[in-house]
Amino acid sequence: MALSQGWVRRYFKAFCKGFFVAVPVAVTFLDRVACVARVEGASMQPSLNPGGSQSSDVVLLNHWKVRNFEVQRGDIVSLVSPKNPEQKIIKRVIALEGDIVKTMGHKNRYVKVPRGHIWVEGDHHGHSFDSNTFGPVSLGLLHAHATHILWPPARWQKLESVLPPERLPVQSEEE
Repeated sequence: MALSQGWVRRYFKAFCKGFFVAVPVAVTFLDRVACVARVEGASMQPSLNPGGSQSSDVVLLNHWKVRNFEVQRGDIVSLVSPKNPEQKIIKRVIALEGDIVKTMGHKNRYVKVPRGHIWVEGDHHGHSFDSNTFGPVSLGLLHAHATHILWPPARWQKLESVLPPERLPVQSEEE
């Protein structure tokens, strides 16, 4: 009997050591490197959720890629909603700081994106809560860069950083 209790005690001790090492490592990885998220809604159709409400895409979110706020036009990013800090939204980067963008439904027809901000829009115009509603977004609200669709298996693919030609900035700082 004493022998079996010793085995249980050793097993429990090893489990606890592993648990208290694995949990902080996993939390740090999910917070700083990458995680997965389900995309809901129609705002990014047809790039994400092309089947509408029948299916939701699951995407890989790379936190590491945005740690220095390095994003490009066309990237699909996750960010904290400027209107509801409890919610994360996923949008495409249309313009970077210094760019002048022609808006769609914003109070101003043209907007120069201020320093430290980006202009984001959903691919499904008219069904998207984006910069046309709330204006330029602070880079500090960036959460992650969406890099791949992981689910459903039939849609498994790398997400390309493509900017629709009609959404190119009117003028960019690079010019």
